[in-house]
Amino acid sequence: MDLPQKTILVVGTYDTKDDELSYLAGVIRAQGGAVLRMDVSVLGDPKAATEISKHQVAEAAGASIAEAIAAEDENFAMQVMARGAAALASSLHHAGKFDGVIVLGGSMGTDLGLDLCAALPLGVPKYIVSTVSFSAMIPPERIPADLQMILWAGGLYGLNSICKASLSQAAGAVLGAARAVEPPHRDRPLIGMTGFSKTVLHYIVTLKPALEARGFEVAVFHATGMGGRAFESLASEGAFAAVLDFAPQEVGNHLFGSAISAGPDRMTAAARRGIPQLVSLGCCDLVDLVGWHPTPPRFADHAAHAHNRLISSVALNAVERRELARALSARLAQAQGETVLLIPRGGVHVWDRADGPLCNPEAHAAFLDELERTCPANVRQIALDAHINDSAFCDAALAVVDDWIARGLLRA
Repeated sequence: MDLPQKTILVVGTYDTKDDELSYLAGVIRAQGGAVLRMDVSVLGDPKAATEISKHQVAEAAGASIAEAIAAEDENFAMQVMARGAAALASSLHHAGKFDGVIVLGGSMGTDLGLDLCAALPLGVPKYIVSTVSFSAMIPPERIPADLQMILWAGGLYGLNSICKASLSQAAGAVLGAARAVEPPHRDRPLIGMTGFSKTVLHYIVTLKPALEARGFEVAVFHATGMGGRAFESLASEGAFAAVLDFAPQEVGNHLFGSAISAGPDRMTAAARRGIPQLVSLGCCDLVDLVGWHPTPPRFADHAAHAHNRLISSVALNAVERRELARALSARLAQAQGETVLLIPRGGVHVWDRADGPLCNPEAHAAFLDELERTCPANVRQIALDAHINDSAFCDAALAVVDDWIARGLLRA
């Protein structure tokens, strides 16, 4: 069977890692792929010219290699090259010059690679082979939603049988992904929805088929850090016709220092783009924590629920919930388009019903009071005497969607 030829952008410092990068390129070519090489070196030169030189990379950042060297600051120099590499990768992919990318590096090359990969849309195969893959030094907000990483084991300097195992896997993976990937097709308007498992928040079971019956495609994002990152990334690209952001819990995770974070910009992209937003409060009274980490001292006396060995949740107290309400209102105030806040007064997840282990009526009342008091004038509030897992919640959400359709704000 003849496989379609795909071109892989191979990025790295060809002055110091020419052997390793050439090995990557050789594996890709041996498997029937083509290679486009980008040199992001600063001080030295590769053994042979690459298709995209370091000078072109620096120029794409509005600078020059001479300026990067003259700064005598390796961090400054690498940030120049990161800006240029990201800009060039974006324009080259838009022009159809490559189908996937692989970046090789230590901590500096990884730093650059994260920026480059973030400049490419979801669905473009992105691989980073790094000596610091999966390290805690890489913040979640720097990781593109569909990035793949592999540890460059034993590869700090020179080729050997250990690092070849990593490099060859990565080369085969990116080429295979470029051949197999089915990029998103926009044959129907896409609605982005946030949520958790259907055992925690039931609305996804009802709303997804109901929205599909109205002619929409629906993508549900698991709001546990990277899911929120993907949701925000697509919203910033304008991929959504509307968003049903019913589980913006990652705002609280970030606010209260959890490692399970989608970054500081969660719940902002749709607002900036003017995308119609229907927002609610699923699990907003909880902060998720890494299950195997010690509980932070500030939460030692809080009610908690261990979801599994990876993730546990603590219930915020009344003061913390008021602080969270103000943070949510500040994000809602940024909205440039139609925005509706759906407030389920009866509770916001499976554990806070009257007989639930995390039920705290006083703290919930404080949260709702602060939210309703600080909610900006550009947001229409709909308060329900219902729980978020009641059918009345879904009925109210669909009524808003149907109103948007009737008014022409949303078209199937």
